[in-house]
Amino acid sequence: MSKNVQQLDQVVIRIAGDSGDGMQLTGDRFTQETAAFGNDLSTLPNFPAEIRAPQGTLAGVSSFQLHFADHDILTPGDRPDVLVAMNPAALKANIGDVPKGATIIVDTHDFTSRALARVGWAANPLEDGSLEGFTVHAVDLTQLTLDALAGSELSRKDAGRSKNMFALGLLSWMYSRPTEGTLNFVRQKFANKPEIAEANVTAFKAGWNYGETTEAFAVAYEVKPAPLPAGTYRNMSGNLALAYGLVAASQRSGLPLFLGAYPITPASDILHELSKHKRFGVRTFQAEDEIAGIGAALGAAFGGALAVTTSSGPGIALKGETIGLAVSLELPLIICDIQRGGPSTGLPTKTEQSDLLQAMFGRNGEAPVPIVAPQSPGDCFDAAVEAARIALTNRTPVFLLSDGYLANGSEPWRVPVVEELPELAVEFATAPNGTGAEEGTYLPYLRDPETLARPWAVPGTAGLEHRIGGIEKADRTGNISYDPDNHDFMTRTRQAKVDGIARSLPPLEVDDPSGDARVLVLGWGSTYGPIGAACRQVRASGASIAQVHLRHLNPFPNDLGDTLRRYDKVVVPEMNLGQLATLLRAKYLVDAISVTQVRGLPFKADELAEMLQGVVSHD
Repeated sequence: MSKNVQQLDQVVIRIAGDSGDGMQLTGDRFTQETAAFGNDLSTLPNFPAEIRAPQGTLAGVSSFQLHFADHDILTPGDRPDVLVAMNPAALKANIGDVPKGATIIVDTHDFTSRALARVGWAANPLEDGSLEGFTVHAVDLTQLTLDALAGSELSRKDAGRSKNMFALGLLSWMYSRPTEGTLNFVRQKFANKPEIAEANVTAFKAGWNYGETTEAFAVAYEVKPAPLPAGTYRNMSGNLALAYGLVAASQRSGLPLFLGAYPITPASDILHELSKHKRFGVRTFQAEDEIAGIGAALGAAFGGALAVTTSSGPGIALKGETIGLAVSLELPLIICDIQRGGPSTGLPTKTEQSDLLQAMFGRNGEAPVPIVAPQSPGDCFDAAVEAARIALTNRTPVFLLSDGYLANGSEPWRVPVVEELPELAVEFATAPNGTGAEEGTYLPYLRDPETLARPWAVPGTAGLEHRIGGIEKADRTGNISYDPDNHDFMTRTRQAKVDGIARSLPPLEVDDPSGDARVLVLGWGSTYGPIGAACRQVRASGASIAQVHLRHLNPFPNDLGDTLRRYDKVVVPEMNLGQLATLLRAKYLVDAISVTQVRGLPFKADELAEMLQGVVSHD
């Protein structure tokens, strides 16, 4: 049967079902094939914190959203054009996001009265007319999967678990995705269980063939590859990019990489990934708790390694005292905070930007720490390299603030040319540095006049023995000092060292195409995509608006103040209750318009655009 192929410029697909039924795997495989095809893409995984959340309940729904296009895109999409719902709970949890006219594919197998009642439906929405206005394909995907595997030796329960592969095959047919990569992946993943591998392959092919032969799906769709700058690309998640950035920084600096960490969502993938790269001189230490993890990392920094610790908000709270020790010792240490919803345990698998003030001030005493924040999954690589540059150059701990949206999301990433990465070579102290009356002595706090960084001596270097610890150091000698004037001097010097980092930062990139915008949207971290997409919508309507996105949050770039003063209004969208806006008001006395949400989800570009349109029209 010949079917029409319709060209589309972009599509947003969301796949939803029970946690543990393979929704994330299904979404990831569709994403990998989409990346291989050459589309630009952005993803949004969304899943419960429980290892196996309650089946058939709203709390147990796991989803994966993918936006792919034949042009540059910035977000995983606000609302899905296609929703695949594998049970009643998945349909109810997601139907509110689906616009009228969208396509809904529903697995009807579990639409029993009991399952409907579990999610609060008295009647079957597939039969009561409540889905009018949508294009609904009610298909018993589970039974079709069981029929396809009728000849296998698997039990009915085990065979039914392949329904996600049937759905993936159907979607792959609908959107003309390559299939060979998925088939190879399945066979490799289940190489030790060939009967499971073949069942999944069979289910995938059955889904593809169902789309090809059934009259229910009369049209297939094609989204052409996106024009991208020349280079080698791969699909990259934020945590993977961050891990690769740390390895690259290690190679460029010539220092061994040491990670001291305790597993915590959503940062654990960095530990998992780095543990695979021993051949690059990477050493990973899974500690018994957060405090031990950062303690080991700081010890490695003292020993001459590029030291890293990873965590999320609750773990950063535990690491606070050792971060203060790193400030006092003035040793390079990268602290990766993959932010999640709080407070306390909060929302472990949901995203938030609420650790900014914790990174700025969450230590006793005056303990300034530079802060770097990536703006997209792929940008986590560059942010990691930049955090290493600052830490090594200035002998200071550095915060890298990512979040769950970036960590788990993915996008096409251009593999960099190694020679184009920053040179991070470090010179260790090798001989006494005292002069005059101090000739022949080692002064561990004798500073570089430009960066104010102190020398870094590897333990065991003859003649460079010196005292370390948390008690205040005397200037130059590093001896214990309770002198009031010395404490004042050392406190101000540590602050000046961090402030001076701003001199090494490039000018801000102001996106103001018309040059006559009176409203500036200022963001940081993962709000980059939604803000950028919203600004595009405002400009498409004929209005002017400017955008600036901050990578460096402490210190701020030197030209930030002048940039803010050029605009009549400054809007600051954040996934917190206004933390950056608070800092901007305090430092620059700007009456920033704070736009906030703490829903565990990224901003929707359409909602931001509507708000910004109102600000521009009242300017």
